[in-house]
Amino acid sequence: MPELPEVETVVRDLRPLLVGQRIGRVIVRQPRLRWPLPEELGQRLTGATVTAIRRRAKYGLIDTDRADTLLFHLGMSGTFRLLEGAAGKHDHVLIEAGGRTLAFHDPRRFGSLHLLPTAAAALHPLLRKLGPEPLSAEFSAAALAAAAKGRRLTMKALLLDQHVVAGIGNIYASEALYLAALDPARAAGTMTMAEAAALVQSVRTVLLEAIAAGGSTLRDHARPSGESGYFQHDFRVYGRAGQPCRSCGRPLRRFVQNGRSTFCCPACQH
Repeated sequence: MPELPEVETVVRDLRPLLVGQRIGRVIVRQPRLRWPLPEELGQRLTGATVTAIRRRAKYGLIDTDRADTLLFHLGMSGTFRLLEGAAGKHDHVLIEAGGRTLAFHDPRRFGSLHLLPTAAAALHPLLRKLGPEPLSAEFSAAALAAAAKGRRLTMKALLLDQHVVAGIGNIYASEALYLAALDPARAAGTMTMAEAAALVQSVRTVLLEAIAAGGSTLRDHARPSGESGYFQHDFRVYGRAGQPCRSCGRPLRRFVQNGRSTFCCPACQH
């Protein structure tokens, strides 16, 4: 599933394509993705001008001058792509604007599109309980240490808790914990303030590196241009089980936590 860097990359690529453009037409070719699409989606967006495109956690928000916002989640396989010819089988929603056609493409249909009032976007059920953005000042060592205090859940589970910090998924949790030299299986409640500070910094470093590389393409992530992300070539631990640690040379380990693969160095992370 696309994480914060992949969604941020898509949002940044959509801005020059849509912001300031009037939407000429919206064509709904598949009325149900993860959830049914709003019945009035095409009617309310057609003729509107896009005023801003932003991100919250793993969600993108497309604001319009009609005080409506299109909230999107890419799910497992969702992408926005520029059409150069006819729409394909999995191009479920088409947006015509600025002389281009942008398709929401989602073969597995786990993505979602919602229409909501811009002024109340933060109160939407999918957004209202999210924690701070990891690249914001709200995500601090003090905040992270407070969220971890007395808790038995693991370090990795803490980073994956979207109420604690929003937008981090399996890939970047493993990468950040490695960079901070913290054992992903260790109880979060044992984290010191110094370790919390190191982890906050590692999260920011990893996310900014991934955004600069256009995100990670393991299966489905692609930018609207069709270009893949490149951060997967720079993974320090994720997907590298059995390969040597770049710090100590010991073989990296893979194990399962809560049904998800975790990658770490048993020597460097403690």
